[in-house]
Amino acid sequence: MSALSFSPHLHININRNPKLTPKRRAKPNKIRVSLQTTFPQATFSDPFVLQLAESLEDSLPSSSSSSPQPLPLQKLRDSSSQTLLSTPWPSRKDEPFRFTDTSFIKSSQIQPITRPSSSLDVSTDAQFPSLVLIDGFIQNSALNLSNLPDGVYVGSLLGVSDGIMKRVSDFISEFQCGDLFWSINGMGAPDLGVIYVPAGCKVENPIYLKYLSVEGGNVDSKKLPISNPRVVLLVEEGGEVGIIEEFVGKEGNDCYWANSVLEVVIGKGGKVRHSYLQNQSLNAAHIKWTAVRQVQLVKSLVALLLGGRGSAVRSLVHPIKRVDRSETASGYELVEVSTGGKLSRHNVHVQQLGPDTETELSSFHLLVSDQTQDLHSRLLLDHPRGYCRQLHKCIVAHSLGQAVFDGNVKVNRYAQQTDAGQLTRSLLLEPRATVNVKPNLQIIADDVKCSHGAAISDLEESQLFYFQARGIDLETARKALVFSFGAEVIERFPYPSIRNQVVSHVKNLMGTTDVSFS
Repeated sequence: MSALSFSPHLHININRNPKLTPKRRAKPNKIRVSLQTTFPQATFSDPFVLQLAESLEDSLPSSSSSSPQPLPLQKLRDSSSQTLLSTPWPSRKDEPFRFTDTSFIKSSQIQPITRPSSSLDVSTDAQFPSLVLIDGFIQNSALNLSNLPDGVYVGSLLGVSDGIMKRVSDFISEFQCGDLFWSINGMGAPDLGVIYVPAGCKVENPIYLKYLSVEGGNVDSKKLPISNPRVVLLVEEGGEVGIIEEFVGKEGNDCYWANSVLEVVIGKGGKVRHSYLQNQSLNAAHIKWTAVRQVQLVKSLVALLLGGRGSAVRSLVHPIKRVDRSETASGYELVEVSTGGKLSRHNVHVQQLGPDTETELSSFHLLVSDQTQDLHSRLLLDHPRGYCRQLHKCIVAHSLGQAVFDGNVKVNRYAQQTDAGQLTRSLLLEPRATVNVKPNLQIIADDVKCSHGAAISDLEESQLFYFQARGIDLETARKALVFSFGAEVIERFPYPSIRNQVVSHVKNLMGTTDVSFS
């Protein structure tokens, strides 16, 4: 088996007429070159994106010769502005947004936030080192960096040493798979949050990142303030750290747009445990990118494997001996619970750039209102003995709620002996509730163990009967089963305080919603 795919693809084969003479073949080539040189001009960005890019540029503080922008930040803005000029606003005709309607954002009056709120008291979990971002701006006054090991840095890019600045600059803008919203963030990010873990350093307590949206408009005004927080996490070889991201808005149901990006680079043997909580206003737009690169330090092996050909490459792949994963594997674990936002979309992109790499993704989405919750994930495996597991669960408990899952796991040619699994399960608790799932497993390697599956249903009658036979009323039985459905993901949070917080929040949503679960 040389190639196997579990998702529909369109293959177009163009057969050239063998009777054509070389002279006649040269003519179309000339025309094709001419079209390629004029094509970017013909598809110059639409007026809406141009206007948004100009407003983002005007909102940024101007740099001077005495206080120039840090190189990584300037590099990010330059690359993002070039991408914006040739990228139109996505529509339902574009495959990645086929089931996700972004017209709610486009029809609003988008206003970039130019300065942070200065009169807000932010509370964080005192037991964890913390970094607070209000409307995309890092709050130095709210930093709690006690009990961090030597060499670990958490804070603004403006405060890093020259050595860390160079390391961050090496990786900024290398990621080439982002969409329009990735570029909007790169263009409008007022600062870069940096978390740096040196080689061999194990950070015992997780680092708590709290993203707070303060500026907002009401539904009638159509005002939609936009914030663009961006954080870079760099873990050197053998380093270990846990991070907790929590996205919240101030009390009320204001309209705002949080457009966030997290970039993660994990060196050989590094470990990252990522907890992600999203509880935005039910009138807000929340779009997030999480881009992860694992085992970045084996570039020479990557180049050798991808640049070689034939038996020379196979002789390098197969003789690699199995080693102890606990010592050499790069590990990334994501646990996500998302409940807020009128429109919420999480783009997760993970690249395994070395052998014996481990990736685990667990997500739970709960919709109790007129919401769209969207998870788009992509895992690329390019090296031997990779391991990945993905579990996606969602509950749609409103007749106008819509959940979307598009998960792609691609096992490339040299990712032999890969062990990959993907599962998505959805509960629809109302007659008109909607879920669109697209599990996608592409296998090009021929020595792998891979599986995927999808299930969409209401609660099973046999389970309800089991409860009722023991004297439990129907409503209590349904609530217990619904909560236990999501508890499989919630229990995977590695920190008891966060786990208890999520349990309380989910139970509160299920208890106060007007949905009767019947």
